Parts: sequence; C-alpha cells; structure tokens
Amino acid sequence: MVVWVSTVAFEGIEARAVDVQVQVAPGLPAFNVVGLPDKAVTEARERVRSALIASGLALPPRRITVNLAPADLPKEGSHFDLPIALGLMAAIGAIPADALSGVTVLGELALDGTIASVAGALPAAVAAHARGHGLICPEACGAEAAWASSDLDIVAPRSLIQIVNHLKGVQVLARPRPGLPDAAAPAADLKDVRGQETAKRALEIAAAGGHNLLFSGPPGAGKSMLASRLPSLLPPLGPKELLEVAMIRSVAGDLAGGRLTNRRPFRSPHHSASMAALVGGGARPRPGEIALAHNGVLFLDELPEFSAQALDALRQPLESGEAVIARANHRVAYPARFQLVAAMNPCRCGGGEGGHACRRGPRCAAEYQARISGPLLDRIDLRLDVPSVTAADLMAPSAAEDSATVAARVLAARSLQARRSVGLGLSDALLNAHLPVSSVEEVARPDAAGRKLLVDAADALKLSARGYHRVLKVARTIADLDGAESVGRLHLAEALAYRASPPPQAQAQAA
Repeated sequence: MVVWVSTVAFEGIEARAVDVQVQVAPGLPAFNVVGLPDKAVTEARERVRSALIASGLALPPRRITVNLAPADLPKEGSHFDLPIALGLMAAIGAIPADALSGVTVLGELALDGTIASVAGALPAAVAAHARGHGLICPEACGAEAAWASSDLDIVAPRSLIQIVNHLKGVQVLARPRPGLPDAAAPAADLKDVRGQETAKRALEIAAAGGHNLLFSGPPGAGKSMLASRLPSLLPPLGPKELLEVAMIRSVAGDLAGGRLTNRRPFRSPHHSASMAALVGGGARPRPGEIALAHNGVLFLDELPEFSAQALDALRQPLESGEAVIARANHRVAYPARFQLVAAMNPCRCGGGEGGHACRRGPRCAAEYQARISGPLLDRIDLRLDVPSVTAADLMAPSAAEDSATVAARVLAARSLQARRSVGLGLSDALLNAHLPVSSVEEVARPDAAGRKLLVDAADALKLSARGYHRVLKVARTIADLDGAESVGRLHLAEALAYRASPPPQAQAQAA
C-alpha cells in the first residue's frame, strides 16, 4: 500500500507541489528517502522515528520507502518532516488514510513529537488555496498562513498527538486567526533636517518617481539622516505589494507571529555585506537584502566601502527588478523591485573642511570614486552634492514642511503616474522609474525648447542611451509634481542638473 501526502518545495517565493509517497513493504528493516533530498530532508528519518516513539507509536520492522515526487526537483528544508510522519502513520493504520486527501502539509518535528515552525508558510498557504486544498501547518505558523485567504481550511496543531486526535475526530482544532499588524514606531520626520533644501527636493523627486539617488558630501552633512526620512514620504503598500513583501519575508523566516505591516521595507546593510548577502544565495538559496527591500528602499551607506563584486551584482536587478540565483541543477528568482539610495564621502579622508579636509589632494578623491563602476553610476538617476551644514542652519527654526505635507504631494504624483500607465496598458510599470524604453518617448515627450536643451546637454554631458532616457523619466516626475501635462524646458533643466552633478574627483581638482 502506498500513501500519498501533498506538500510543497520552494523555488523563490513560488511553492511548487510535491507528493510524499510512503510505502511500508515486507523486507529487511530500512528507512529510505529518495527524490533528490538535501541533508535536512534525509535527516528527517531520525526526527520522524523519535517523534513517533514519543507519541506512543513505533515503526514496524519492515522496509519503509519515502519518495518525494517529482524526483528531479531538489527538495530542501525541514518542512518535509510532518508530511512524512503523517504518511507513515496512515500507512500503518494509526490515522485514516483518506483524512490526508485534499490537504497540503508542512512542518518540522522535534524529538518529543512537537511541531516546530518553518519558513514559507504563507506561500504554501497561497499555493494550497490555489489547488483547492486545505493546510496543516505548525501552530506557530497558523497566524501567518491565515492571511492567505479567509476561505482556506487551516489546521495548526502543536504536536503529533493533537493532529492525530483532530483527524480522528476526538479533538477539534480551531482555525487560527491572522496575526495582528505590527505596531510600528513613528517614522522619522523630514522637518528634523535643518537646511539642505536642495537635497530635500531631490528626496521628494526620488520618492515621487521611484528613482535611484546618490548623496555625496562630507561627514556630518546629513546624508544618512536624509535617506532615513525617505520611508516617511512613501505611500503605504497596496494589497498586491503587501502580499509580495509578506511572501518574501515568509520564505526568509522573518514573519514571526504572522505580523504584517503596510510600511514599505527599508533595508540598510553594513558595508561588509557579501555579494550573497546583498543579492541572495548560499548553499540553500535564500533571499538577499535586495529581495527583502522589494517594493521599498535599499540604503547603502558608505557606498565605496562595499566590495566591487557586491556592487556590480546590483546592476542587473536594478534593470530587471528580479534577483536571479543560478545553480547547476536549478534556478531561483526573487522579486527585487527596490529603490536604491546611497551615500558616500567625496574621499576617504572625508572631503569636507576643517578636520575633515582631504590630506592627500585630488588623487585621494579619484581613487575613492573609482571604487564605484561607471555602469552602476549610470543607473543612478539623481546624484547630488550635499554640502556641510552651517551653524546658522542648525540654529534656524524647524522647516515649515513636515513629511506628511511632502508625502501628500508624492502620493498625488504617484496616482497620476499610475492612471497614465494603466491607460497605456503598463500595469507592471506604475512609476516613471520603471517605464520601459518604448514608452518613455511617448510619456515624457518634451516641448520644442526642452528638446533643444536636451540635445545640447546630451552632447555636452556625453549621456549614454540609458542616461538619456533616465533624464526624461526624472523630468516627467518633476512635471507630475508640478501637475503639468507636458515636459517643459524647466523640468528638463532641473533633471539635468541632478544628472550633471560633478563627481567628487572633479570637485577636488577644482578646489
């Protein structure tokens, strides 16, 4: 007799259906798991054996074979423990075999028979609902899985004994409730920043259009402070965006208690982060910082201090909005549509005045700037020099505009972009920064004066094709903030000013 139990295997945030086939047959006692399992799956034999003994059951002295189908799909993780255990119990008659039909099962077993939490409960629940299945998951994952659908039947036991009693009808387990939203701390407010009016304007433009932004300036100028205020200018996540972010966090094991939040992610990894930490990867591929920043912001402070390999690995995801991890036997892709905000000093010495003045001259700035590749810089839409803040700025009253005022303008501009993109059939590119090249000329067509300025500036600044289109996108965003129907000369002039900000080495040489 062969018992079939449904479970899942994760490829990115997609949960692919896997059948756990359990056979107990005559022969020499053995317990074999086949179907391309990894180390964690093969070790399930001992966890399952001990959990069954702790629950009052013993494996029969027969030949036990567990096949994970499809056999050519790599199986990773400890969530196969529970489906294997329930399949064995059905095969030896401890529970009714038909009780497992139409149910997707996942969970890790402890040696005492309790069921431990696993990563990926939310994608598994979404996949189970799409297949018309119910879900059996650990109690600790019930609040997370309950977000998938109110129509999904979910059983979240604490132990093997509980699930056996439930399947036999001796004990009825209530459906778990979705986890309560996170009580997030108040976001940092833009009115706390003194001076830096040009930088605040660039921050507003970046928030409105989803553009990448680079602040360059001496230590203490407020670069990190400005970047930390960006989340307060962004609108909350929409339902689709919230589900995508939650599924990535679930696969990463970062959704404890099923607590979701509609605040956009803000990830700020240390500059010692490796390429795998930023992009994702490892022996068992996991989402990296760029995937965890999906639909949010990735802030890289001290940009030149990151390894060149890690920074260059960001180039392809910045264009495609996807982080791809390729292995010899499979390929994993995570959504990674993030907004890059970076900060750097003009040189290693600081590049400011007084105690931060450069002690080595222009060569210091040139060597420091050279750590950032040209192709990566070409993908940054707004580059701004942030000067030191004077004592007069610090003693001045707080800015009149707070984050809520600027966020209202950002929301209005984003709403205008979304309506325009939907009208053009570009539902996957609701922000100007994400517009395909084929639509940029139509959406951001400049007037005659603006076209002449753009042609002259493109030659003077030696803009690449990518740089040319990114200037048009930024100009379109500036026009949207102004409520203008067409892109004018003033909009293009401001966009070009951010693009033409002199690199640090040029500033040092000029000084």
